[in-house]
Amino acid sequence: MKFVPLFAALALAAAAHGDAFAATKDTPRSSKAKAVAKTKPVKAKRAPARVAKTALAAGAAGATVAAATPIDGEHVNFLEWMPVREFVNEMVTQRGFERAALESLFKQVRFVDSAVQLVKPAPPGKPKNWQAYSARFIEPIRINAGVRFWNENAEALARAEAAYGVPAEIIVGIIGIETIYGRDTGRFRVVDALTTLAFAYPETPNQAARKAFFRDELANTLVLSREHNEDPFSLLGSFAGAVGMPQFMPGNILKYGVDFDNNGHVDLRGSSQDAIGSVANFLVQHGWNAEHRGPPVFAADVSPTRAWESLLDRGLSATLRPEELRQAGVVTSTALPADRLYGLVDLQNGAEPTEYWVANDNFFAITKYNRSYFYAMSVVELGRAVRLSRGS
Repeated sequence: MKFVPLFAALALAAAAHGDAFAATKDTPRSSKAKAVAKTKPVKAKRAPARVAKTALAAGAAGATVAAATPIDGEHVNFLEWMPVREFVNEMVTQRGFERAALESLFKQVRFVDSAVQLVKPAPPGKPKNWQAYSARFIEPIRINAGVRFWNENAEALARAEAAYGVPAEIIVGIIGIETIYGRDTGRFRVVDALTTLAFAYPETPNQAARKAFFRDELANTLVLSREHNEDPFSLLGSFAGAVGMPQFMPGNILKYGVDFDNNGHVDLRGSSQDAIGSVANFLVQHGWNAEHRGPPVFAADVSPTRAWESLLDRGLSATLRPEELRQAGVVTSTALPADRLYGLVDLQNGAEPTEYWVANDNFFAITKYNRSYFYAMSVVELGRAVRLSRGS
């Protein structure tokens, strides 16, 4: 089955937006963009203006078209890149898209060099420092904004906690860490960022895997736009393509997005309720156990014999029995239920002593959102700070 008329209208409508999407013949390419465009098939001609206007009129009733100026980027004819043309072919044959609509869309996509620079690995620098990291997030602006968000969305948070078993403070912590409750959701056109990273990812040891990931997310973006009846260029997000208050990648919106306000549409940009329900659903789908009440981490002391060192770096999952921890010299002030599994977490503090915590599977569910102990602990600490500030 093909979805020809709607998506064609959306893509061609974007061509009529004006300066924000217009491509000029004399726009120079960046050296990086030139370096990537090695294989050049015959140039596709630009759709005539009268065709674009006709398509815009046809699609106006069913689509919301937003004039979104990209945060950065320059015009590059991505259709000259053989991998892009192969991607178009796959989207036509496997996903039922109209070729002319996709070709029109890729004529308007811009190369975003800043996205390429931002995904490059950070150079070796200072040792990890949990206290410095957490100070960036557990601070008055986020705490005060979190109190407001919780107060304004108390009903939805309580409903999510009842439906999914995820405490309100964890949901509040994630949305606060990600975007300060929707304040900073990103100003990159997602199609621009994902196309750039899918086909011009920088040279790194994992380049092939990352290009494949962003290529899949580009496909998910087009599918998402089609399902939501939206202009793909209206979708704004981070330099890596994450969207909305909870910063979901497009594929995760398709998999885990929840219409929690029951209006028939998942909207992680404009609906706090949808963001709340979707975060809770994501955590449950990634191992959050509603039966494990109480904190997801427990402060620990470790023995000077250092027998516990072999328990570190066991991955992002709970695999240790309480007895194994005790035998290795790990002691918590709170008794750990014997029927659950845990992991030993180390939070390095530069030249200062490392903090050690024992984490259950709910803590590790948070690490599936961002694969970092620092991130997960920041979520826990911010949520706790907001709850205490509310007096609840």
